[in-house]
Amino acid sequence: MNLGPHADFIIAAYAVTVFVIGSLIAWIALDYSAQRRILGDLEEQGVTRRSLRTSKDKP
Repeated sequence: MNLGPHADFIIAAYAVTVFVIGSLIAWIALDYSAQRRILGDLEEQGVTRRSLRTSKDKP
């Protein structure tokens, strides 16, 4: 496969793209686990989700 005289630029562009997308996926995965941990801590403290409240719980 011959990429021509701009092979270095093409390979670098693909490498940067793979790095950015990989970083975004890692960031989302880490944030998801952090949010789940925070939600678990809140539920342990007795804080409930608004969607789970009954009509008698609402102000």
